[in-house]
Amino acid sequence: MANIPFTYLVGVDGGGTSCRARICDIAGNVIGEAKTGSANILLGAEIAMESIQQAIALAAQQAQLTPADYPNMAIGLALAGAEQQQAWHAFMQQPHPYGAITLNTDAYGACLGAWGGQNGAILIAGTGSCGILLQDGNQHVVGGREFPISDQGSGAIMGLRLIQQVLLSVDGIVPTTELAQHVLSHFEHDIDAIVSWSKTARPCDYGQFSPVIFSFAAQNDSLAVSLLQQTAADIEMWMQALIVRGATRICLMGGIGERIQTWLTPPMQQRLATPQGDAMDGAIAMARGNHNLFVR
Repeated sequence: MANIPFTYLVGVDGGGTSCRARICDIAGNVIGEAKTGSANILLGAEIAMESIQQAIALAAQQAQLTPADYPNMAIGLALAGAEQQQAWHAFMQQPHPYGAITLNTDAYGACLGAWGGQNGAILIAGTGSCGILLQDGNQHVVGGREFPISDQGSGAIMGLRLIQQVLLSVDGIVPTTELAQHVLSHFEHDIDAIVSWSKTARPCDYGQFSPVIFSFAAQNDSLAVSLLQQTAADIEMWMQALIVRGATRICLMGGIGERIQTWLTPPMQQRLATPQGDAMDGAIAMARGNHNLFVR
């Protein structure tokens, strides 16, 4: 790739909730940045590509670039769902206008960014969750097998558990709390509406309730507190799995990861490190070279 005269490096961080694109010149100076909808490739390669192209187009507009500049762009894609080989190949087979693209997981991009391209471990807890340790060129991954069968410690799982508890409270099996009443109000106290919603609800739809859970926990709502305690325990489970594989310090990243830290036990809090950068920094690093997870 070093022999190809790219003028721009583009980093894309795509998850279940949003897709962010950052354009840099070859020296690494940021000249444009934008955000669009979901780019989890397991939700559809075409949907993800559309979000990515929209984000890059918006960032390019900010940088005063046009589609004529796209062939001069090297794209590093750090996307949720890229660990699934079939989905990876389906995405990479799509046509695109860019000079080159390299695709790896959002966790890989985040880990590269967090540790400045060096060895290290992270645990992403956002809409989904995934842990990764980069060690001497090898990737060790825990979790990240997508909602609802994995992703413990994520906003999506926390939201799913919340809905389950709300329905149990309606049946009089567990106490009704103010948080449960808030959720019922959201659905206009229509249980059938909750059931219908659940049939098509995506991870981000469940994850939308996570900020409310944190808010009610601050008011000592018993349901909110129990949900955050369970989420913290899940995150410690993933952290321990990374430690067993050789991690010494771990960066907690993502909307849940950044807010859950005070809920962790003191020994696990002592394992935490501050990220040097984010997934888009890692994706920019990916754009500089071949970081493909699979062979195209």
